[in-house]
Amino acid sequence: MEEEIEKLMNEGPTEAELKRVKAAYFSGFIKGLERIGGFGGVSDILASNETYFEDASYYKKVLQYVEDATVEDIISTTNKWFSKGKHVILCKPFAEYEVVKSTVDRSKLPELTAPKSSKFPTLERAKLSNGLNVVLAKRAGVPTVVMNLMFDAGYKSDYLSSPGTAELAMDLLDEGTKEMNSLQINERLQLLGASLSTFSSQDNSNVYLNTLKPSLDASIDLFADVVLNPAFPEKEFERLKSEQINSIKQEKSQPITMALRVMNRYLYGEGHPYSNPYTGTGYEDTVEKLTRADIESFYNTWIRPNNATLVVTGDVNMAELKSKLEKAFGKWKRAEVPEVTFSAPKVNSKNTLYLMDRPESEQSVILAGHLTSKYGDIPQVALEQMVSILGGDFTSRINMNLREDKHWAYGAGGFVMGAKEERPFIVYAPVQTDKTAESITEVRKEISEFISTRPVTQAELDKVKTNQILSLPGQWETNSSVNSSVVNLVKYDLPDDYYQSYDQSVRNLSLKDVQEVSKMVVKPDAVNWFMVGDRSKVADKLDELGFDAIIEIDADGNPKMPAMKTPEKDLKN
Repeated sequence: MEEEIEKLMNEGPTEAELKRVKAAYFSGFIKGLERIGGFGGVSDILASNETYFEDASYYKKVLQYVEDATVEDIISTTNKWFSKGKHVILCKPFAEYEVVKSTVDRSKLPELTAPKSSKFPTLERAKLSNGLNVVLAKRAGVPTVVMNLMFDAGYKSDYLSSPGTAELAMDLLDEGTKEMNSLQINERLQLLGASLSTFSSQDNSNVYLNTLKPSLDASIDLFADVVLNPAFPEKEFERLKSEQINSIKQEKSQPITMALRVMNRYLYGEGHPYSNPYTGTGYEDTVEKLTRADIESFYNTWIRPNNATLVVTGDVNMAELKSKLEKAFGKWKRAEVPEVTFSAPKVNSKNTLYLMDRPESEQSVILAGHLTSKYGDIPQVALEQMVSILGGDFTSRINMNLREDKHWAYGAGGFVMGAKEERPFIVYAPVQTDKTAESITEVRKEISEFISTRPVTQAELDKVKTNQILSLPGQWETNSSVNSSVVNLVKYDLPDDYYQSYDQSVRNLSLKDVQEVSKMVVKPDAVNWFMVGDRSKVADKLDELGFDAIIEIDADGNPKMPAMKTPEKDLKN
């Protein structure tokens, strides 16, 4: 560090370094303007400038300072602040303020006007000559453009190869092209004011770009170079492979990821495309056996234009965009892509507890759930509000019970996990160890009563509907957040006007709608349980809970003993 500071004091940065830093600064500032609030948002910029400089528009001078900064300025500033010398602290007392009686009535909350309807951009669709689908959500305003190239692959494709392949392949994709290494790619991104990432999820593999409109052409060229010309460097392959194995080891040591790794295996059954670890990292032995050839095979199999959709958000016209994309991606060849066949989940258990021993754990992590219908088979808007009431919000029934009432958990709740096929409906509760059995009883009660003696009330529905309606404008504040919703729309094959009518769909939701969906989704008799905790401290009470079986499994989900009725002597042995 001292050597670097001394170098700055004597030589300063290179012109290229200074140019790159300036580009990154301006890019961050411009992207911050998409947001009204938050750190770096419009209100934050105006308020801080008014506070520190008594001029809300002072940021313009700061931007000019950055624009005009030279290498000599950096040297001078470094020498001023990093050289040895005396430091003087000057303390000034606060000014004396006068208290004026307020005329505001603080005995009640201010009256709210009717919330305005949120707006979502109209979608435009096109297809390139090689079969690449393009979906555009045009938004005027801040000059940013966001692109998300979605491939129908993801962790589910490991079913046809080896667990962990999709994760490693997409991590490696942006580590070098035939012309540039990873450092050169990142330098180029900084100069363009852009960011790029590659990743996989359960159903998709993605390449993501966030850039500025003035540098759109050059950004698309770099984006295309990463997608079309990956080098898959052997050195980077070995590094990322080692990192993924270490990630697996870390997942197998943390309670929540321990449960997530094994859950799908017992919800979907062996041999299902979703049965591998939900984290996508695979298993240590499967990743260790992966070769660079396996990564190239994944790329050649799945990374094809006719297996992809490019979702674009920003101030750009479709005709202009399509022309740019044809130029950059037009020579990309289509090919036959295998189909991942989804068989019916083979779940042969219910009311079964899968127990993972984690000695000396201060908490027990409890997950309970079963599969429910895929997108489109049940009303999604009603499902979302139902989940908010049961476990999705802070004031949900499960959290208010286990956290606010019992004080057994810092936070507990529930959610429906995303998937194109049947989806897991999950309730989770990290609870103090000595209240493990009692917490399971409370979760059971909440699930059971939700569709029997204590169905959703009108007051609960009104609250979550209001929260959802008021949050929508902020939810779609940036091009990136709008792009994320369009990606969701494409992934689950929702109608193009789904989010345009979403606001009204929430407003029109009735109590009957939510209660009916509750009965379709919440099935107390179908629940299986997954728990991570100190077996020696919780075993005594588990048999009293009436499980059909308790099966102890290891961190990879392999049974340590056959299914049993859980007599106390067996658990202790």
